[in-house]
Amino acid sequence: MTIGNRPASARGDGRRPDELRPVTFTLGVQKWAEGSCRIRVGDTEVLCAATIADRVPPHLRGKGTGWVTAEYAMLPRATAERTERESTRGRIGGRTHEIQRLIGRSLRGVVDLARLGERTVTVDCDVLQADGGTRTASITGGYVALAAALIAYGMERLLVAKIAAVSVGIVGGASLLDLDYEEDSHAEVDFNVVGTDAGTYVELQGTAEGKPFDRAAMTGLLDLAGAGLERLFAAQAEAIASVRR
Repeated sequence: MTIGNRPASARGDGRRPDELRPVTFTLGVQKWAEGSCRIRVGDTEVLCAATIADRVPPHLRGKGTGWVTAEYAMLPRATAERTERESTRGRIGGRTHEIQRLIGRSLRGVVDLARLGERTVTVDCDVLQADGGTRTASITGGYVALAAALIAYGMERLLVAKIAAVSVGIVGGASLLDLDYEEDSHAEVDFNVVGTDAGTYVELQGTAEGKPFDRAAMTGLLDLAGAGLERLFAAQAEAIASVRR
């Protein structure tokens, strides 16, 4: 037995600064969905389901193009204290609206909508348990559900890239990859990075909670995120390889 302080490079859960939490994908978890995936990132768990419908929003009717959209919700006891269902309030909150727009934007960025035809793919992301990174897990798992649906229906050619998302931040002066809730709540700088396997970005969300950050710090965080995204793309590819038409 070793008694003493944890090494400075170790985090609360023992990870290195540049280490992702354990990531797992479980496919086919919903019988009726065209594609479904449960993603677990550490203690954050999200159920993602893709539905393909032969219709498009009114502004796209007759234009021969398709649409990809998303909905996001959190179960009442996904968090340490019960959160009231937004359906009981009669409207979704601003945070939920922002997150589901982000997920939809991210997934649309990797689908050839012109070749999808007048179809809509809706990806529902329901947070079963939250411990930081629910939006990044939703995007990463949502892509797997989307890909599973398109592959199962012989439309894999419409996928033009992979997409995933990960958080990075500065906590206690150290740059960390994939923040859990405890780290995120104490971060001096917090970034969510949504990127493709082509090295392009859909969105960068970065905020300084205290002292402003400079260009060098931002570049370092993006490099850290890039390494994490590469590992997520590999995990996605392994999961998707099991999908059959």
